[in-house]
Amino acid sequence: MKTMLTNSEIESILDQSVSGFHRYALTCPARLLFVSQNLCDMTGFSREELLGGQEDFYLSLVHPADREGYLDFLGRLRLEEQRLTAEYRLIRKDGGILCVSDCFTSRRTEDGLLVGDSVLTDITPLKKENDNLRFLSETIPCGFIKYTCEKQPKITYINRQMRTILRLSDAGDGAPDELDLYRDNIFLMFPMEERRRFALYLNRIYSQSSPMAGEITVLRADGTRAYLFGWATKCVNDQGTEEFQSVCMDITKRHQEQKDKEARRYIKALSDVYDRIFEYDLSGHTVRYLHGPDSSPPLWMKDIPMQLEEATDRCIHDLVAEKDRERVRAFFHAFLNRKQETPGLRPPQIRYQARSSDGSIRTYTGIFLKIDAAVSLFCCRRMPDTEETDFLRNENLSLKENIRELVTRFTDGIAAFEVEADLVKPLYASDNVCEFFGFTRKEWLLLMKKGTPLKTFVERSQSSYEEFQTLLANGEAEFTYFDLNTGRKRQIKAICSRKSSDGVSLRYVMLYNVDRENRQEQKTGQKSTPVSIRTFGYFDVFVDSRPIPFRNKKSKELLALLVDRRGGYVTSEEAISFLWEDEPVTPVTLARYRKVALRLKNTLAEYGIPEVVEAVDGKRRIVTELVQCDLYNYLSGQEEYAQLFKGNYLTNYSWGENTLAELSGELLF
Repeated sequence: MKTMLTNSEIESILDQSVSGFHRYALTCPARLLFVSQNLCDMTGFSREELLGGQEDFYLSLVHPADREGYLDFLGRLRLEEQRLTAEYRLIRKDGGILCVSDCFTSRRTEDGLLVGDSVLTDITPLKKENDNLRFLSETIPCGFIKYTCEKQPKITYINRQMRTILRLSDAGDGAPDELDLYRDNIFLMFPMEERRRFALYLNRIYSQSSPMAGEITVLRADGTRAYLFGWATKCVNDQGTEEFQSVCMDITKRHQEQKDKEARRYIKALSDVYDRIFEYDLSGHTVRYLHGPDSSPPLWMKDIPMQLEEATDRCIHDLVAEKDRERVRAFFHAFLNRKQETPGLRPPQIRYQARSSDGSIRTYTGIFLKIDAAVSLFCCRRMPDTEETDFLRNENLSLKENIRELVTRFTDGIAAFEVEADLVKPLYASDNVCEFFGFTRKEWLLLMKKGTPLKTFVERSQSSYEEFQTLLANGEAEFTYFDLNTGRKRQIKAICSRKSSDGVSLRYVMLYNVDRENRQEQKTGQKSTPVSIRTFGYFDVFVDSRPIPFRNKKSKELLALLVDRRGGYVTSEEAISFLWEDEPVTPVTLARYRKVALRLKNTLAEYGIPEVVEAVDGKRRIVTELVQCDLYNYLSGQEEYAQLFKGNYLTNYSWGENTLAELSGELLF
């Protein structure tokens, strides 16, 4: 049974339930035929005001800036029966602005009159929100990017500002979109040394469901680098799928200014030590002469970046004595091909003879000091004619000569201080010195702006105030501190330049490592045995670069198990469960295990390294501080080890899959 609506019912629905409803006669000019009470409420005008008087009173309500577009909208509706939508502003009776979306349907009546029914939607709140977002975009231009929570996150959205930051050009007709460089794998947006760090951030954000903020380097489409500060978080999108979202700002200019400022300060400190300083930029393949006597031969390249190989060869030809040229060329060739980078060892150094500024042939020593992953400084200085055994103690030598000798001998760390009475004002420090004193790089920069009482300055260093007073008074002291990078205690010796007679001077401090291995070497006069362990791939142990040919497979596997435990003790029962997975712990397997452990001990003793495994009450562990291991280096988080792990771990042993999953989990979810 059909129920028909009466005319009054229909009018009531149009009057109250349909938002902003009104009917137009699309004549020229147009005129209103019907207005709903809902429209009256929206505009503040009565029905009589809207329908009476002017032929098109409604047009007068349209914002003057939008009227031309509105008339064009009506003109298009007159062409044929159709439905069109437009957005414009209305001026309410009280002067307020109302933003509306007008859904207008034109049709012809039986008598041929073209009429239109209009339904308005109030979009004022949405427009205000968009205006706010537009204001933020214009005043705080941030990049915004969405990407999936996958093994290789895929970019699903990127805003225009982010494209600008990455220097991605818009795809033209038939031209490829440069975003395709990164779209299927966001890790390609980062240089190799940053990818693992970014993956670790994502893993932490995903597992903890909490946002993170920080600075990171990205690769632009043109091959240059940008430095960003931003936030990343995990959320669920409208489709119910987990995704990452990041908002970032381009801080490249600020970063470069800060880097240049620090570099100038560093070079100023080094210029008191070295005669000549050259900047080697491996990313740009250029070398630049930064400091030295203006009358010296390399004046032709001062402040002008030159091609690496060409400039280096020319300098060697112009400066180095003929008998040393080939050796110096080999030294630089090894550096340029990154063959001298040995993490944990002192920077590469060389001694040679070269022409000095007065034209005579003198002995020089040179060293490469690493600034970052791409830039290093080659610093060289002329050796004094006679070398003193206790250079710091000789008060007849100048401060400059004292510092020259210090830097030549000890290169693990360098810091410069201005000391006045009991106030310390740091001028420069390499990163390892900041860590030694317990400060971050940012905190150190704040300390450089004012003097700090010595007691306050040293309280974070895990060493006593008295020890630092001894350092300043006597010129040398030893300290023990916990190194976060290696996860162990280190013994550091500090040598300090002497205070000048006026009581105010630059006090340079050099640090060098005197750990147990070095002490043993100094005490016995013998070189300590380097032990290197490889876990990525097949497990092997090397002593003096020679692999140990284990005669018993199980003893080798036991050592691998200890290495996998990363210094933790392994009980006999635990070891048996790994070495003989299908056999229970019985007197027979315990006896078998003791034989394996004894064979391991004999093998290590045979190669002069029995101390690398420690046994206490039947439990055993690897002494991590006595070995070099790719696993430990990788887990340290240091940039130079970020590329060690290639996806394989202890391929010899099935039980290594647990750690393999953990390692892979740093990059996968």
